Amino acid sequence: MHQMEEFGEDLTDFVRRVAALKSARSVPGDGLGRVLDAAIFELDHVVGQLWPTYERLSAEGQLSGASPDRDEQRLLRAIFQRMPLPVALIDRETAIRRMNLAGAALTGVRTGFAAGRPLTGFLMHADRVAFRSQAAAVARGEGDRSLVVHLQQSPATPVRATLTALRPGTEPRTAVLVVLQPSVTRTQQSPSAPRPVPDLGEATRHAAQLDLADAMTTALLTAPADRAAVLERAASVLHGRFADWVVADAGAARLRRTVVLGPPGAPVADVLAQDPAACPLVVEAARGGAGSLQVRPEDPDAFGRDATGAHVLVRAEVTSLLCVPLSARADGPVEGVLTLFRCGARLAFSMAEARAVDVLSRHMALAMRR
Repeated sequence: MHQMEEFGEDLTDFVRRVAALKSARSVPGDGLGRVLDAAIFELDHVVGQLWPTYERLSAEGQLSGASPDRDEQRLLRAIFQRMPLPVALIDRETAIRRMNLAGAALTGVRTGFAAGRPLTGFLMHADRVAFRSQAAAVARGEGDRSLVVHLQQSPATPVRATLTALRPGTEPRTAVLVVLQPSVTRTQQSPSAPRPVPDLGEATRHAAQLDLADAMTTALLTAPADRAAVLERAASVLHGRFADWVVADAGAARLRRTVVLGPPGAPVADVLAQDPAACPLVVEAARGGAGSLQVRPEDPDAFGRDATGAHVLVRAEVTSLLCVPLSARADGPVEGVLTLFRCGARLAFSMAEARAVDVLSRHMALAMRR
């Protein structure tokens, strides 16, 4: 069983590296050779390591047959998922292996999206180093720990994180079980007290999207018949009320940075001077005509680097982004690329907001073609 666990981890790591190779297809031409070398190396790893291991385990019968403890495992899995307390199972690097439904509700992310991502990515920057150090100490067997952290989704609410070591089944490595308990900031209600009335957050966000669509329509209808003017009008509508950063690039085959709006004191000039061809996300949207929604972007090079050599996403402290092509129809020519950033504790872009921006991008493309 130990060999089976190692084989599963090796196979999972291989799948992640293949996904990284796929995302690297938009690198500049002079870097494709290194990407090809990495792909060949991964194929050699499959032929020389993964496949012989698979054949050996198949011959030993470890890949077939059901475990006699399957029913108990299902029960434990159901208990973990339905536990009312937010719970997550992480490794010593804080990567999430499991998160229950209460944990997903507290952090504001789906359990499938959270798997494999570091739990520190959901914390405020000031708490990440301390949490990472405490998790590593617990995994080394130095005893249970507890500390107060703050989630990006609700930075004003302190959360008590309790960490304890756990050795799941036959796995060779020690995991860390994390229990998150939000601090109570008001008098606790008795069990018989009436449940609070649901807030109108969803209705408010929907109304905000309608207001945004109305403002965008007015700006596009009154804009001069000039591509640059259309992009400037649209960017001014989106900036502040919808996104902290608005970056607009005109063209498709030959992109040129046209508009950059950012927060006060932000390095707007450095981003404006950046070559859009050095931004993989922008190039991919211009070539493929497909948009991208990312929450807590993992690749710091996704939007390239500025003139100082710093990663734009890191320097701007981007927590979520939207990058969409400006095209009048799905199979039509691309008129440009629109990129939106949200930073700090601001709520990440939702799927509904991404859909609204997709509609607005088509209206922008129509206005640019006048």
